[in-house]
Amino acid sequence: MAWTLDKNKCLRCGGCVAVCPVGALELHVHPEIDTKKCVLCGTCAKACPVSAITVKK
Repeated sequence: MAWTLDKNKCLRCGGCVAVCPVGALELHVHPEIDTKKCVLCGTCAKACPVSAITVKK
């Protein structure tokens, strides 16, 4: 699994959290992922307006 967040780019807008179909993300200071829930669908990365999230299967 490879889910990465570039904290320097992240706007902390919560868009990724809102679109996650399995509820694997929570917004604290930055989005945090529950790796046991994540299915690597990439929906969060597509929703990010600044491309701060990278998902690789």
